[in-house]
Amino acid sequence: MLEQHQKIAVYMEGDLDCDYGKMGFGVMRYSQNPIGCVIDSTHAGKLVRQVCALPFDYPVVANVRAAAELGAQVLVLGTAPSGGRLPAHWQAPLRESVQLGMCIVNGLHDPLHDRFAEFLKPGRWIWDVRQPTFTPPIATARAAALPNKRVLLVGTDMAIGKMTAGLELHRWLGAQGHDATFLATGQIGITITGRGIPLDSFKLDHACGAVESMVMDAAQHDIVLIEGQGSLLHPGSSATLSLLRGSCATHLVLCHRAGMTRLRTPHTIRIPPLADFIRLNEEVAGACGALTRATTIGVALNTASLSDAEARDAIEKLEQEVQLPVADVVRDDAGKLGKLLL
Repeated sequence: MLEQHQKIAVYMEGDLDCDYGKMGFGVMRYSQNPIGCVIDSTHAGKLVRQVCALPFDYPVVANVRAAAELGAQVLVLGTAPSGGRLPAHWQAPLRESVQLGMCIVNGLHDPLHDRFAEFLKPGRWIWDVRQPTFTPPIATARAAALPNKRVLLVGTDMAIGKMTAGLELHRWLGAQGHDATFLATGQIGITITGRGIPLDSFKLDHACGAVESMVMDAAQHDIVLIEGQGSLLHPGSSATLSLLRGSCATHLVLCHRAGMTRLRTPHTIRIPPLADFIRLNEEVAGACGALTRATTIGVALNTASLSDAEARDAIEKLEQEVQLPVADVVRDDAGKLGKLLL
C-alpha cells in the first residue's frame, strides 16, 4: 500500500477552493508523504496558498500528465463528489494516471481496482480505502471494561472538524510524551494514518462491532482518540450512535463551527443551544445510566473564517455559554483541551 517515501499528487479538479475538497485538505495538512503537486485545471499555475486557506506552496497543475512529469508516484483522489460516486468525467484522467505508472488512493464509495486494474503497470496498485476488510462480530460493550481513556470526537454537523481536532490532540499528546493513539473511521483518516475502518461502508448491524474491534485492538494505549463521523443532529446519519456504542467512550469533545446556527444541509434544521446538545450526547452515551458514562471535556471550535480578534471573542462567549473550555486547536494548539485528559 502507500509507503511514506512515495510522492503524492492530490487530485482536486474544480474543488481546491471549496469544502468538497476536504480529503485533499486533510492529506495536505497531515500526510507524511512528500506532496509533489495538486491537480486542478481551474487554478493551474498558482500555489495552493493562493487558492485556499491552507498555508502550502505546492504547485497547482492542470492534469495528471503534468503531475507525472513532476515525479508524482501516487494519485490521491482529494475531492468528495455527491454520494461518493465516481463522476463520469474522471474516467479518462484516472485511466491515464495508471497508464503513466501511477498508483491510486481512492476514497470514493465506488471501488476502482476492478475498473482500472488492466491498465496498471507491474508493481502498481489501487487502494480502495472505503472497502471493509473484515466482518466484525456484533458489539457487546467489551470496551467498557478497559482501564484507558477513550475520547470520541462528536460534532454538530458533518465536515465540522472532528478528524482535525482528533489529529491535533494526538499530535499534542505525543509531543508531551503521552501514550495516545488516533483511530481513523473515515477515508481521509485512513489515508493519512494507513489504518482504521471505513465506518460508513459497514452494514448497520456490523458498525458497532467494527468500532469495538478497532478499540479493543488499541487497548494497550492510555488514551485512545476515536475519529467522529456524522452528528446526532443530522437526519441522514447514524454514525455517532455506532461510535458511542462500539467505543464505550469515557470522554467526548464537541466540534462546532463558529457562527453556525443551522446544518449546512438540510439547512432547515436548527442547531440547538450547545449546552443542550452536549447533554444529549452524554445522555445517549450513558443510556440513562445503563452504559458507560461519558463526560464532555470541552469544545473544539472551528474559527477558520474569523480574524484573530473575532476568534478570541467567539471562544470567550462560547465558554461562558457552555461553561466548558473552548479552543481552536488549529489556530492555537490542542494543549488547552489536551491537558484536561491528563
